[in-house]
Amino acid sequence: LANTNYERTHSRTLLLARGLQLMLPLMASWWLLANLMNMALPPTINLTGELLIITSMYNWSPLTIMLTGAGTLLTAAYSLHMFLMTQRGKFPRHIIKMNPTYTREHLLMALHILPLLMLLTKPELVMGPLS
Repeated sequence: LANTNYERTHSRTLLLARGLQLMLPLMASWWLLANLMNMALPPTINLTGELLIITSMYNWSPLTIMLTGAGTLLTAAYSLHMFLMTQRGKFPRHIIKMNPTYTREHLLMALHILPLLMLLTKPELVMGPLS
């Protein structure tokens, strides 16, 4: 996703990539889906992983609950910040012409998200049989 922004804005600065939701609405939905999965919202496989890590760390030492909670909070806050910085706001004036998104880019996004969605339906592939 970051590379598709870079290909269109020719900059890796988030401030210069604002307002892309207006020009590339389908790409904005890919950004939203990726950020929601990154924030470990239910029922994503990331939530399962984070819960397993948090409970294991708490069993090891109860003080680690604060560190893992802070890490989870920072991850969610940065994901929302990144989404808002790249998708919302006024469109930058330095971009005169922007190419549309291509089918290959959407296929690439789908091939990245599809395995995560398939793990939602069958988490035993990663976690082993639950007995």
